[in-house]
Amino acid sequence: MNATEELAAFLRARRERLDPLALGLPLRRQARRTPGLRREEVAELAGVSVDYIVRLEQGRGLRPSADVVEGLARALRLAPAERAYLFDLAQQRPRNADKPATTPAPPLAQLVTDLSPLPAMLMNHRYDILAWNREMTGLLLNFDTLPAARRNAMWLCLMHPDMREFYVDRERVVREGIAHLRAAWAAHPEDRELTDLIAEFIARDEDFARWWAEQDINVNGRGKKMMRHPDVGLITVNFEVLMPLQDPDQRLLIFRAADDRSRSALDRLRTR
Repeated sequence: MNATEELAAFLRARRERLDPLALGLPLRRQARRTPGLRREEVAELAGVSVDYIVRLEQGRGLRPSADVVEGLARALRLAPAERAYLFDLAQQRPRNADKPATTPAPPLAQLVTDLSPLPAMLMNHRYDILAWNREMTGLLLNFDTLPAARRNAMWLCLMHPDMREFYVDRERVVREGIAHLRAAWAAHPEDRELTDLIAEFIARDEDFARWWAEQDINVNGRGKKMMRHPDVGLITVNFEVLMPLQDPDQRLLIFRAADDRSRSALDRLRTR
């Protein structure tokens, strides 16, 4: 994991996915040997030299200014999450000087409890689970039985035998988790534990390694998940991820039943 190499790979990947015709660029006599835009076209759109683009894509240690990053984001038609990721890779976004959260902020831990009967838990940017309520353990598993080092939502999804087939649409869930971890890694390049965690996932899970290489940055903080619960069957929940202003490294995850059948299933779990 190297930010300079990742910046180079990200720029190449985003350049190659663009359609010159869709951008209104003129046709050229010389046939295109690779998909997407040429480096000179990106350079022209971004307002930099072709040599500069070449050196960036070769990972030759350049640190582009905020103005150059903005020009590249505009030229490559980056989505908001991708733009933020590019700024993080270029180390041009202000960083939080605080260390990653490893314990829950007391008001947030209390909020997790107060959100009952809605299943809720608190995580940091690594997906380490910092706090949870009874309803969340009934829905997922009892986090108290796990070593602290394994209380990580992505590790459980990928490695825990009871969780690997828990999500009906496992691919989408893992892909969304990968997008979050990639963005978190760019924002926290100094976090060695996060880097080691990602390296472990790449080494031990072929699906994770393949999807990680696709460079997806589309972080999703709201959506729907369908779960196969061993006791009550299928449960569909709407989820929401909230980031407190006072503790921006902590993320509050809340589940709500998406239909009457799921609401009844959650009620049965709560009264067991």
